[in-house]
Amino acid sequence: MPELPDVELYLHALRSHVVGSVLRGVRIASPFVLRSVEPPIDAVTGKRVLDVRRLGKRIVLVLEDDLRIVLHLMIAGRLRWKPPGQKIPGRVGLVAFDFDGGALLLTEASKKKRAALHVCRGESALREHDPGGIEPLGADYASFRDALLERNHTVKRALTDPRILSGIGNAYSDEILHRAKLSPLIWTRRLTDTQLQGLHAATREVLSEWVSLLIAQHGDDFPEKVTAFRPEMAAHGKYGQPCPVCGDSIQRIVFADRETNYCATCQTGGRLLADRALSRLLKGDWPRSLEELESLRRG
Repeated sequence: MPELPDVELYLHALRSHVVGSVLRGVRIASPFVLRSVEPPIDAVTGKRVLDVRRLGKRIVLVLEDDLRIVLHLMIAGRLRWKPPGQKIPGRVGLVAFDFDGGALLLTEASKKKRAALHVCRGESALREHDPGGIEPLGADYASFRDALLERNHTVKRALTDPRILSGIGNAYSDEILHRAKLSPLIWTRRLTDTQLQGLHAATREVLSEWVSLLIAQHGDDFPEKVTAFRPEMAAHGKYGQPCPVCGDSIQRIVFADRETNYCATCQTGGRLLADRALSRLLKGDWPRSLEELESLRRG
């Protein structure tokens, strides 16, 4: 699932491709992608794109007449920039947004169509799509600490809970915890102030570094491959490979449809996280699916 750095990469590309341009039309290939009724999708036709924003892991196109298009890519949704009038690909294509300069395609390489398109009007309606987590790059230490300690979760769950922190998922939480030298299974209310400060610093550092790196790698080109597995990552997707800090093998926890990667030497004092107690803990604290996690809203 595209996370904060990946979404920021999309926003960087969209600013030069669509901001200031008039949306000439919307072609929907899959009826399941459109999840809203009012305002109707036709309301956005002929409206100029004024801005693009991130709302957690969602991409928001701000249009004239106080309209917003909200795109949630979920796991396999991706954006493509193609020549004007480009045909929507039959198997993976969901929708095309037509501009004079090109067509913005939303595709999803999965049989389960999870990606979603909403149209809303005004900031109050847009807030209904916000799970409520704080922005990790803008939060000071006190706000970060209070958000993590409001509920007692494993720190891995806390980092990926959209009600707590905005925009972080499975991949970058692994990288943050590796940088902070913390076990993914330590409970948030057991973290010392020193550990919380280190986690706050690691969160800001990792996310900022990856936003800068991804933008530098793509320049002005529209990103063609947005993935959760990148060779520069320290832990995520590196099971069995050497830790770049200590050289020992990266380990993993597999639960439901997610894999968490960590270095036992750097993060858990050499202890492997695999026993019956672990399974009970994960069942009680970790959502079984990304859909379940993404559906959470702040009460």
